[in-house]
Amino acid sequence: MSRLTVYTPDDAEIVMERMVQEMERRLAAAPPGICPVDMASVFLRLCHAQTCGKCVPCRIGLGRLGDLLDDILDGKGDEDTIELLEEVAESVMDTADCVIGSDAAAMVLKSAREFEQDYVSHVEEGHCLGTFAAPVPCRSACPAGVDVPGYIALIRAGNPQDAVRLIRQDNPFPSACALVCEHPCEPHCRRSMLDDAINIRGLKRYAVEAAGDVPVPEPMPFTGKKVAIIGGGPSGLTAAYYLALMGHDVTVFEKQPKLGGMLRYGIPEYRLPKSILDREIETILSLGVTVHTNFEVGRDGTLESLKKNYDAVYVAIGAHGDRKMRVSGEEATGVVPAVKMLRDIALGKPVDLKGKRVVVIGGGNVAMDAARSSVRLGASEVSVAYRRRMQDMTAQREEIEGALAEGVDILELMAPSKVEQDDNGQVSAIWLKEMTVGAIDASGRPKPVPSGAPDERVLCDVVIVAIGQDIESGFLAKDGIPCSRNTVVAQDDLSIQANPGIFAGGDCVTGPATAIKAIGAGKVAAFNIDLHLGGQGRIPEETICIPAAIPGDLSPTGRVNMRERPGSERIHDWKQFELNMDFKEALHEARRCLRCDHYGSGSMEGGRLARW
Repeated sequence: MSRLTVYTPDDAEIVMERMVQEMERRLAAAPPGICPVDMASVFLRLCHAQTCGKCVPCRIGLGRLGDLLDDILDGKGDEDTIELLEEVAESVMDTADCVIGSDAAAMVLKSAREFEQDYVSHVEEGHCLGTFAAPVPCRSACPAGVDVPGYIALIRAGNPQDAVRLIRQDNPFPSACALVCEHPCEPHCRRSMLDDAINIRGLKRYAVEAAGDVPVPEPMPFTGKKVAIIGGGPSGLTAAYYLALMGHDVTVFEKQPKLGGMLRYGIPEYRLPKSILDREIETILSLGVTVHTNFEVGRDGTLESLKKNYDAVYVAIGAHGDRKMRVSGEEATGVVPAVKMLRDIALGKPVDLKGKRVVVIGGGNVAMDAARSSVRLGASEVSVAYRRRMQDMTAQREEIEGALAEGVDILELMAPSKVEQDDNGQVSAIWLKEMTVGAIDASGRPKPVPSGAPDERVLCDVVIVAIGQDIESGFLAKDGIPCSRNTVVAQDDLSIQANPGIFAGGDCVTGPATAIKAIGAGKVAAFNIDLHLGGQGRIPEETICIPAAIPGDLSPTGRVNMRERPGSERIHDWKQFELNMDFKEALHEARRCLRCDHYGSGSMEGGRLARW
């Protein structure tokens, strides 16, 4: 009789597992621009290799799909080939015994339908619609298009001043982004194929702190053109910076007492000290930008008057409104919008939370900022209630971990159902409905559905609502600016249809997003406004010599992560919680850069990009 044995993976299985992990890292680091037909073929081959081969749809059908894709890629197919590809994919999807086959076929079918023009171009022209220019992954993933390999090379060469100058060519907020950017570049870093992505944001912080004051370039000759910018947040100030460099007379109209937008009124001091933000704004204004604060368009002036007095107008009003929970009792005293709470803290009039029990509703970065700020304001208990799982939160992982380290409780799969108030109309508790996971929705996350369990009563004194932000665009709609669900409708170049000379960008167009996306929109707006005014969309060129790429050691090495002050210490003050790299750490991290602007990417597009 045979015996049971303890399973131990053999060498082949261990090697295969490592190969799968390496493939996962490669897929995660894939840059945009890859041919969709080629990618469909690669995924299909992988899935075919995973099937057991018992059923005909998998064994024969997936192989047939692969042959059809090869015909399309090799220029041997025609439109009938594409039609047959879809028919076979539908058949395999409906008849395969397991999810491996059906899902592979579904992927091919989705690719053929969503990229129909690429497939047609392959059979008619022999290539897909776009040309794979091998973009540098980190740079193409940055909404502002910052030359990441370039400034990392300058840090490695011991030249942080030029690193800051290079960053400013695409982003006039290097210091602010070094502290609060969500670094969308890092998930695409090719270094993750070897070990882990480079700490790009950390290197940027090292550069700006090591560089000290770096003067801005001299603006181009005065053009005589005047540009009005409505909104002094990251998008508006970015446009102001580049338009001033291009030689235009720029005036910013800001509703609040100070410039900065959400960088000032939405991000707490412990993440972005206002002294750092003020220095960065002063640098932008040093180019001769005129500012009118406490000026609300619609109250102190009209869009029509700006159109008459300026050659172009850029609308960058951000998303400073709040959204309601739409539950009974929400009007109770003690229900506070997170946007208002954070703004009041920045204005020096924080809400009194000392000794109070606080529940924050939401799962984004604003919710984490509100919760961590509540801890610093002396709340006795702080909880975050979110209707999805913790892993489905839109907040950055480090923000969630930071909140947990500071004593914040996270109540996942709990949605607000009612706010309870006492006889004086003051919040006394919030009722939460237990949720469970359902089908995957359009966001790629499980949709929360009621579990059927009785609602849970959570005692609290204050409820902070952080379920989203709204755009206060009513005054724009009255002046004929097209709006949809409060967002401004702008074209790809950020111009407004049927409104020549009017442009809009940032959160008021996209909805609430990130600082770096707003900065990227400001850069696009400046470029296109300059073209509208007769310019060429160019800023003064500075002579910055990027060090030559040096073949590096490709052996896996550890990533330098940013250290933080202990949670028990930082909850008692508003000082920066994150610590900077030292020189040795920055040098170690800079040396990990693979210089994708030269090796495997940029060299295929004719070398480095010298202009916008």
